[in-house]
Amino acid sequence: MEGGNSPNLQLQQLPLATAAVSVQPHTDSFSYKENLIGALLAIFGHLVISIALNLQKYSHIRLAGSKDPRAYFKTKTWWCGLFLLVLGELGVFASYAFAPLSLIVPLSAVSVIASAIIGIIFIKEKWKPKDFLRRYVLSFVGCGLAIVGTYLLITFGPNSHEKMTGENITRHLVSWPFLLYMLVEIILFCLLLYFYKEKNANYIVVILLLVALLGSMTVVTVKAVAGMIVVSIQGNLQLDYPIFYIMLVCMIATAIFQATFLAQASQLYDSSQIASIGYILSTTMAITAGATFYLDFTGEDILHICMFALGCLIAFLGVFLITRNRKKTVPFEPYISMDAMPGMQNMHDKGIAVQPDLKASFSYGALENNDSMPEIYTPATLPIVQEQHGSKGISAPPYRVLEHSKKE
Repeated sequence: MEGGNSPNLQLQQLPLATAAVSVQPHTDSFSYKENLIGALLAIFGHLVISIALNLQKYSHIRLAGSKDPRAYFKTKTWWCGLFLLVLGELGVFASYAFAPLSLIVPLSAVSVIASAIIGIIFIKEKWKPKDFLRRYVLSFVGCGLAIVGTYLLITFGPNSHEKMTGENITRHLVSWPFLLYMLVEIILFCLLLYFYKEKNANYIVVILLLVALLGSMTVVTVKAVAGMIVVSIQGNLQLDYPIFYIMLVCMIATAIFQATFLAQASQLYDSSQIASIGYILSTTMAITAGATFYLDFTGEDILHICMFALGCLIAFLGVFLITRNRKKTVPFEPYISMDAMPGMQNMHDKGIAVQPDLKASFSYGALENNDSMPEIYTPATLPIVQEQHGSKGISAPPYRVLEHSKKE
């Protein structure tokens, strides 16, 4: 009986085992499909954002000499750039709902690549033929390296996918790896903020580290909000969970403070330095946050992790080379910069400019041109009174001119 039943049992178990094996490749192919959708959305979004920013830059350049400071509001080019900017941000926002966080964040290198190419071709930056090799070869090499790094990122990116439900996000939020990561990040952020505000440590690395720490929390909350919205659209409503609104508030708050520190950095340093250093620091912190919160690299083999890290390093080098030879704009200053004078108050210490107001002439103080000033503002002249000798009872004026005869 047992021998006769064993073949039947084996025949009955074979289809079940085959079905169980066939599910796994289907899941893998579907997850790789989600990775591809998220990567394409991110690339599309960053490309459209670069085009939008260059359109708005072109509009500002054309209206640079206009007396109306808001004349660009009346141009179709600026509004077209604004529409494309919103479209690109929506594309990047939607990409976080499909692909892992550690895959989407490094793809912002596409924006740097597109801006470099558009700046050379469409903005028509002036260059001499003899300076072409010196100025642009490294930029094109950087574009090539960034493209290679982007390909490696997409090919060997993490393949972890999880439904962004309220229960899953809450479970990740109270996990001990993320709580430990948050503790370290809060301590580091407070120390950097203390040195930046109290010790006037206005170094670019300090400011951009503050931006990167805030940005890591921004992308974590963006993925949670975007994922819960997509799950709700698919039929499983997640908007009634309190964690959704907590993540939404954290996303908005960290994005605002991040923009504030970026604005302060742009006043102190060149935009090319901010783009390269900011990309490296923000990407590193965001990947660390994604690996800690969403466990992006769980189950990945060593080869995929090493190739992904290699793709990040190549993309970092490409972005650095792209921004390395960018021409720095030196603003015209018709006065002596007090920042360069030792012992003088720095104009960025308290956010108050210590330079005098620029008037009609390019001089100030004792060198100021008062030819066109009204008579009421002209310096007063002192009357010249001749001293009268021998007169008594008359008080002498404060200023006297003594006339001496030739005999004296």
